[in-house]
Amino acid sequence: MGIKIKEVATELGKTSKEILEICKELGITAKAATSSITPQEAMEVEKFIKNPKKDETPIKKVEEPKKEEKKVEEPKKEEKKSVSSIRKKSSGIRIVRKAKVAPKEEKVEAKSAPKREKQAPTPPKPKKPKKPISAKEKGSELQINREIAEIDTIEENQVELLDLSFVDIKMELEEDKPKKPAQNRPKRKTNNNKKRTITKEDNKKKKYTKKEKEQGEIIVQSETRVYELAEKIGKPLQEVIDKFREYGEELDKNDFINGDYIEMLAEDFGVNVKLYNPIEEFDYVGKYDEIKDDEKDLQPRPPIVTIMGHVDHGKTSLLDKIRNTRVAAKEAGGITQHIGAYMVQKDGKKITFLDTPGHAAFTAIRKRGANITDIAIIVVAADDGVMPQTREAIKHAQDAGVPIIIAINKMDKPDANPDMVTTQLSEFGIMPTEWGGEHEFVKISAKTGEGIDELLETINLQAEIMELKANPKRNAKAVVIESELQKGRGAVATVIIQNGTLKKGDSVVCGTTFGRMRSLINDLSKQVKEAKPGEPVQIIGLNEVPSAGDYLVAVKNDKEARKYATEWKEYLIEKERGKSTKATLEDLQKMMLEAKIKKLPVIIKADAHGSSEAIKYSLEELKNDEVRVQVLDSSIGDITENDVVLADAGENKALIVGFNVKETPEAKRKAKQVGIEVKIFDIIYELIDYVKEKLSELLAPEIVEEVVGKAEVRAIFPTKSGDNVAGCMVMNGVVYSNAYARVIRGEDVIYDGKISSLKRFKDDVKEVTKGNDCGIMVEGFNDYKEYDILEIYTKTEKKAEFK
Repeated sequence: MGIKIKEVATELGKTSKEILEICKELGITAKAATSSITPQEAMEVEKFIKNPKKDETPIKKVEEPKKEEKKVEEPKKEEKKSVSSIRKKSSGIRIVRKAKVAPKEEKVEAKSAPKREKQAPTPPKPKKPKKPISAKEKGSELQINREIAEIDTIEENQVELLDLSFVDIKMELEEDKPKKPAQNRPKRKTNNNKKRTITKEDNKKKKYTKKEKEQGEIIVQSETRVYELAEKIGKPLQEVIDKFREYGEELDKNDFINGDYIEMLAEDFGVNVKLYNPIEEFDYVGKYDEIKDDEKDLQPRPPIVTIMGHVDHGKTSLLDKIRNTRVAAKEAGGITQHIGAYMVQKDGKKITFLDTPGHAAFTAIRKRGANITDIAIIVVAADDGVMPQTREAIKHAQDAGVPIIIAINKMDKPDANPDMVTTQLSEFGIMPTEWGGEHEFVKISAKTGEGIDELLETINLQAEIMELKANPKRNAKAVVIESELQKGRGAVATVIIQNGTLKKGDSVVCGTTFGRMRSLINDLSKQVKEAKPGEPVQIIGLNEVPSAGDYLVAVKNDKEARKYATEWKEYLIEKERGKSTKATLEDLQKMMLEAKIKKLPVIIKADAHGSSEAIKYSLEELKNDEVRVQVLDSSIGDITENDVVLADAGENKALIVGFNVKETPEAKRKAKQVGIEVKIFDIIYELIDYVKEKLSELLAPEIVEEVVGKAEVRAIFPTKSGDNVAGCMVMNGVVYSNAYARVIRGEDVIYDGKISSLKRFKDDVKEVTKGNDCGIMVEGFNDYKEYDILEIYTKTEKKAEFK
């Protein structure tokens, strides 16, 4: 019987991570904290902990004699200092030689070392570790490196060098090339002369002027217009346009070009161009990340866990059981409508949970949830197995590179089959540790509470191995997971703190929005003064509703927050305005195809930004070669009269769909007056199914063919009008006068058309049954031959269904 790693750790007073590392060193297979080892292996681990330095004694004996080294190096204080500093430094530049160098070649290299400073010194024999440093060797940097190599080398063919030596070598190499500066001088003069003509640009970007004078570079935005580039590099506009034509690009002067084309063109013209991104000036997230945290300020933070899975597999019920509340019962249709964040405690350790909706409509939200999480829990129903959204959730978690824990739910059901779930998941590379995989599988029941404690323990053990840390002493950085507009409160956003501490009164910037934190509310709906790393909190104080997924950063003051937000907003507006309206041949072809597709115009109104985004994403995916949804507007708030006016403004009247919102009396009156259809839902998939029905109405009806009879041609009778009548015997089924016929000769269908005449003797009839003779004329066909087969079929129209 095996002993679990976490039990060994508890017994020996160590962490699970430390025990796992010891197992790895001893060659014992143990991949996770819940893995089991044999009692013999546990005894080996215990012995190793009691006597860990047993194997290290031979190495210590080699390093023991220090007195002799002191005598040699005491007079040379500077030399001693550099040697000791390298000893302490475990990392560095390591050069591993594959072939050994003969002793004679070592001597030659040592003499000619100053002339060959590009090469690394040859590693000496390990027999001479304490060679005294001579006065000559002190003056040579390469000889010092040889001595360092001799002292530090433990493994054969391995040398450690000081990083600083490369600085000196680089300087000496530059001195060996006196021609370069001479060649560069005239270039700098010409570039500086050109630079003087662009005075307006110089004034705008003074910080780049000095660099241009020193390096002969022309600073160009990574995305710029053709005419601006021509001015920058001092070339005629037409010449630049012709050059792009050579690249296969038909551009006019106002078209934007990206960095790849700019670099290609600069190379062809022989111009030294440096690209810069204007976004960097107001990239508040990038500037935050540039400041590195001090190691001593880092503290463990709670793991952020995302619960994912298919619809009705028990995600919210699981979280409900953990929090001991009835969240699921309050939600329409039993599914989660918004992404939520909640914090729980297990054994004194905090865990933050994100509950992402499981329906296909919430693909965008779920993907965002996976990207801000540390650990993903995939909930799979034991009686249902792996479903489409399960596979999708696994993919998002794998793309985000986060550890996955499988929670096999509904183990209380009589038809629960956890082995089936395990087998299905193994097809996607999700293997349990018992099978030699890397993933923990926990059997649970959200209904009875079975396995919940084990699941929380597994999360804590995984977090312990990951060593999640943050700096609570810094200003805050958070990510928005949900946002909405509330009456009396304004813009409200739910955020999770990733680093730093968010305090009441902080000035913040969040995408194109900004503001001061008027109120912080935790997941228990209590006002708090601050929120630390890993904690979810609802914030009030932003000037507008931010987008879900935006990063929030606390800055010095309101002025700085406003500056970042407004500059970013202006940049986006300017970029949108600057887009070329010139249509290419490809665009025209696309427009012609789009013109043939029937569009269903829709206006979306939802109670929260996340819901609005998810509904828009799902509806825009509803399309085929015949029809598609055209989202005219997607916003949050109740349906107003303005929404109805917008729906009535187009050539085709738009459909208004609402989610968890109300319709104002003015909107109701106006919609009835102009004939606009308004539908409000509280369950997402019902809304999507309704829109699918509307799309089905736009589809052309399906034609269903049904073979009803078969007749054989026995004789051909010419008529006065020159047409022929096929004298037939009905072999089986019925021949109808309004049906269609395929003329089959041998194995080939030689004609297909509508029956224009059906006679019995000389009378017109509506139908002829099996075993009776009849005369048949097929519209547009005259070339009947004896023994031709006429396959009789009918066509009926069936309402098309959008799939």
